[in-house]
This record gives sequence, C-alpha cells and structure tokens, in this order.
Amino acid sequence: MRETSHFVHKYLRSSKRFPHIWCAGCGIGIFMQALIRVIDRLGYSKDAVVMVSGIGCSSRLPVYVDFNTLHATHGRALTFATGVKLANPDLKVITIMGDGDAVSIGGNHLIHAARRNVEIASFIVNNHVYGMTGGQSSPTTAYGTKTTSAPYGNLEAAFDISGLVEAAGAAFVGRTTVYHTPLMERLVEKSLTKKGFSMVEVLAQCVTYSGRWLGLNSPVEMMAWQRDNSVTVEKAQDLTPDELAGKIVIGVLADRERPSYEDEYAKLTAEKLKV
Repeated sequence: MRETSHFVHKYLRSSKRFPHIWCAGCGIGIFMQALIRVIDRLGYSKDAVVMVSGIGCSSRLPVYVDFNTLHATHGRALTFATGVKLANPDLKVITIMGDGDAVSIGGNHLIHAARRNVEIASFIVNNHVYGMTGGQSSPTTAYGTKTTSAPYGNLEAAFDISGLVEAAGAAFVGRTTVYHTPLMERLVEKSLTKKGFSMVEVLAQCVTYSGRWLGLNSPVEMMAWQRDNSVTVEKAQDLTPDELAGKIVIGVLADRERPSYEDEYAKLTAEKLKV
C-alpha cells in the first residue's frame, strides 16, 4: 500500500493484510473508516480496544485494523467478547458482525448478550445476503428477493435486527446506512460510550450479489436507494404504517439505562468472595 500521512492509516495493518478481500463498491469500507474516525476522536489507545468478529465479509474488518483483535468462529463473536469483557472490564470491547453471522447461527447469542447487558459495542453490517459464500438468502433478505439459494424468490419474511435487539433489552440501539455517514458516526460514538450492551445496525450495499438481483448495478445506485428509502425516527412518528412500508427507519431507536452485567458480577463477587 502506498505510504500516506492520512491519520486513518495509522490504525491499519497496511503492511500485512492488504489488499483487502472486499469487492469494489462494497459498503463495509465506509463503515470501517467511520469507526476508525470515531475511535481516534474519542482518544482510545490501540491497546485499550479489543475487536472481535465471527465469519463473513464484515467479520474480516478486525483483520485489517491495528487493535487487539480476535477472529472467532461463525456466529460466536459475542460469546468470545463477553469472556474478554468479564476478564478485563477496563477494555473497550467491540464486535463486528454481519446479518447472517449475528442473526442466523449467532441469533441466540445476540438475544442473550442484549438481555444480560454486557458492555459490548456491537456493530452489525447488514447487506441482506450471504456475500462471502455466494449470495444465498440471509435472515434479512427481503421476501420475494431472488438469491442463489432462492432462484424463484425468497419465501421467508426478513428479520428486523434492530427491533429484535431492542426487544431483548439492549441499552442502546441505532440504525443507519453507509450513505448517512454523519449519522453513522454519531451512532457509533453513542454506542462506544454507552454503559451496557449497544448495537448499531449498519445497512451496507453488496453490489456483487444483492444489488444485481435488485436491479441496482452500481454502488452509486445502491447508495442512492439507501438515501431515497430512509426515514428518520423523528419523521417516522408522523407517518402512517402504509407510508412507512418499505422504508428504512434510521436514528436512535432505543436509549435507556440498565445495570451492566459486569458491574453486577463485580458486586456479587466482592460481596460473596470478599475480593
């Protein structure tokens, strides 16, 4: 990689892990830069950050950044992250997951991490498809969408990731698209500084697979679609269900105070074990 003075590059493992595996026009790189910018702005040291991921396109992100990183098994990022946070509560623990990784094989872990309220900043990059393994339907693929595993159209309803995590008790839930980068950075910052379990759903384009099936043939077209089909939480309150049909509601969806699991665990051990 060409040497550059851009501050983002001090956080990349440019001499070891590039070129990356993401397709041209993929939205994951936009999210990665936003995440790095917020971490830099908050002043976290590299040694204080632990990024954990599972398997998938978005789960490759920690491979490329110069923090403490753990590339875990498929769907299990939150279980490894929970162990890290309980072992050393002073660390800033972050998980990076995709929609298939987090909501399919990792669905139970996602629900219970939110319920326990372990202080983990989790980011789910939702491109509505299994992009790494050939474009099969994922839990967030829209009904009727054609994929390699559903050539006549997907017969299953899509999961509402943010709604699921909010219902499970997460302290903070937000949703954005990679088109809305200022909002994305604000939500990332809220997530990283929130006490308790937080989740930000980041809708990103997969031009190689889902874009082709939707008839959107470039990243520009797909990001324009994100722009034109997104509605802020504030505006959504004034719209009818029919007007909201097919729209992406973006912004802060839940923000509440709950005791974190690691704090409750520390109290218990201090009381019972006298440590």
